[in-house]
Parts: sequence; structure tokens; C-alpha cells
Amino acid sequence: MKPVPDPEDASYHVPVMLAEAVDALQVKPDGVYVDCTFGGGGHSKAILALLGPEGKLIAFDQDEAAAQNVPEDPRIIFVPHNFRHIARFLRLHGFSAVDGILADLGVSSHQFDEADRGFSFRFQADLDMRMDQRQAKTAADILNTYSEQQLHKLFEQYGEVTNSKTLAKTIVTARSAQPFKTIEGFRNAVREIVKGNPNKYFAQVFQALRIEVNDELGAAEEMLSQVPSLLKPGGRAAIITFHSLEDRLVKNFFRRGTFDEPDPNPFSVEQTVSDLEVVTRKPVLPTEHEMKLNPRSRSAKLRVAEKRTNNSENSEQ
Repeated sequence: MKPVPDPEDASYHVPVMLAEAVDALQVKPDGVYVDCTFGGGGHSKAILALLGPEGKLIAFDQDEAAAQNVPEDPRIIFVPHNFRHIARFLRLHGFSAVDGILADLGVSSHQFDEADRGFSFRFQADLDMRMDQRQAKTAADILNTYSEQQLHKLFEQYGEVTNSKTLAKTIVTARSAQPFKTIEGFRNAVREIVKGNPNKYFAQVFQALRIEVNDELGAAEEMLSQVPSLLKPGGRAAIITFHSLEDRLVKNFFRRGTFDEPDPNPFSVEQTVSDLEVVTRKPVLPTEHEMKLNPRSRSAKLRVAEKRTNNSENSEQ
């Protein structure tokens, strides 16, 4: 097997757990693979390095900036759309099944570091946070139009913000005087009710807004639900997540074929059967060396599953 590129060479985005994710796919030279989150192209380039002339890679990314990173290579097909439409676009390009699917569900370093995208509270910019600039809804729209109850639920569930109810009430009160438009305006409006470390607090708040703006959990569910029917028998899916909500979706779906939480009742008999067999009983975590080089990798978890060759097998080992 050829060595994968050094992640330290990346500039647009440092791919997380590059070797671990690509190795998990067990890339075949003549195989067909999908990179659901092309970004800077780090994972894709590593897959291409293992493919032969007959191999194919279909790369998805809804962020128009990612298209600038696509290499001149006849083996790659770039799809400038959300990975939630994976089956549709694979069919469009003549593929009914593939040998492997990789998805890095984190926000790219490029998106965080581009001030005008509004993903980071470190910069002065408009409250945007759209991964796909073609969509209408921005973070400002959410802050200005959602009800107090909707905001409370949003920050509690997606950001685990300790005082989410107080935050929601503060937002509704502040916007009645002046609608939110900029990051600075938002931070100033809620500064008095920030709990604990301000950086951690705003990181949680911005995570919640970003997830809502881009319907990240809905997109992840749609993509994952299509994986079993798209993988060839023996094909693998490798999914990297960065927060517990996404990781729980992947964990439950890989193990049980459903996004629902397992029934805690010890006397219940569940009938769920998954077409996937879990390869990683526990999530793969970044090495200490990688976390030192790339602090943004610290919360990453990699889970891998394989399409069963015999669907009559029991789902959970």
C-alpha cells in the first residue's frame, strides 16, 4: 500500500486522522469511493494515491470554495452539492454501488479562518455561518426570527449551553431594540449573561447556531441512511465526527440500523437488524502527536462499519 500524504503539508485544511480513515477503507486500486466532505482535498488525495487508472473517486462539497482544490485528475468527479443527496448524484454519474464512503463531518479550518464566513466568534463579521452560500438562512436570521422557546431548545440541545433559557430570553429582548447583524453586536448584547470561560461559552453558542443554519444533523442522518444500500458487500464507511450529537447518530446507526437510542428496559426485545457490521467497537481517536500538531482534532472520533456479505446475520456482535 502506498503511503498517504503527510497531513502537515496541508494549508487549506489539515485533514483529521488522515491515515486512519483512509486505511480503514481498505482501498482497492480499481474501486469506486466517495469523499462526502472534500474540503481541502486531503482525504481525497490520499485515496487517489491508492487508486489505479481504473479507480474512481466521487467527491462532494457544498462550499464553493472547495472546488478550487480539486486536482486535475480524470479519476475524480466533483459534485458541488450537500452529501445528503449522495444516492441521487451517484446515480446521475452512473454508479449504483461503491466500495467505500468517507465523511469528515467537521467544519474545515478554511471556513473557521475566513473571517467573513462568520463561523468564528474571534472575528468581526456578519452572522452568516452558511456552508452553502446558495442557501438563504443565516445565523442572523435564526437569532432575529426564532421564538424564545425555539432558541432555548436550540442552545440546550445543540450547544449544551448551561444557561440556554436565560440566553434565549436575552436574545429576544435585545433584538426588539435592534436586530442582530454582526458577531460583535451579538457578543455585546449577551456579554452580561456569559457563564464560565467566555471562549468556551461562545464556542458552544456558535456550534449550536452553525448546526441549525446548515441542518448538519439532518444532513448526516440522510447521508447515513443511504450508506447501506450504496455500499457493495464488503464495502466500508468511515465517518469522522466532532461532537457527541453526530457521534451518537453514527454509533447507533452503525450498530442497530436506526438513529433511535437503545431501549434501556432490560426486558425489551429489539428487532432492529443492520446491514452494517461495526469494525471499530470503540471510536478511533487522534494520536497525541496529531492533537499537538492540530488542536482542532482533539474532539474527533472515527467510526468504521462494513457492509455485510450475508444480510441474514445478526446485527450486533
